[in-house]
Amino acid sequence: MKHTISLFITLAAFWLFNSGHNTALILLLGLVSILLVLIISRKMDVVDNESQPIYLTRNIFVYYGWLIKEIIQANITVVKHIFLGKSSISPTLKTIKISQQTDMGKVIYANSITLTPGTVAIDLSGDEIIVHALVSKDIESLITGEMDRRVSLLER
Repeated sequence: MKHTISLFITLAAFWLFNSGHNTALILLLGLVSILLVLIISRKMDVVDNESQPIYLTRNIFVYYGWLIKEIIQANITVVKHIFLGKSSISPTLKTIKISQQTDMGKVIYANSITLTPGTVAIDLSGDEIIVHALVSKDIESLITGEMDRRVSLLER
């Protein structure tokens, strides 16, 4: 039930943000369409912990702040290596163990790696992820596990 309520709030906020109107007719039509979507979603059995990950909301903004800082630092590093030339890069492909328990946590971790310039998550299988990095130092920072630890905190 809490996932249905969360979906209702999300859809209502999205409707109000996009409509730009708050007349009685528009609000009524919005309510009817949201209720219709909720009924269809419930019948399709797609409203669950994965489609509405409420448990992430406690820590997600702290994680976003940290990830934005990491993206900015990685951008600076990539630009530095562009100026330094080909001799400064050391492309590396490595399999890394991950500690996330849920599929959502694993996907967030893989996407966070890919969002960070200079690294790409190539394959995610079980508790391992194959990562390509422009510089081998980036792989070493993933092995130390700071990003892994922060994503694992989101799962709690």
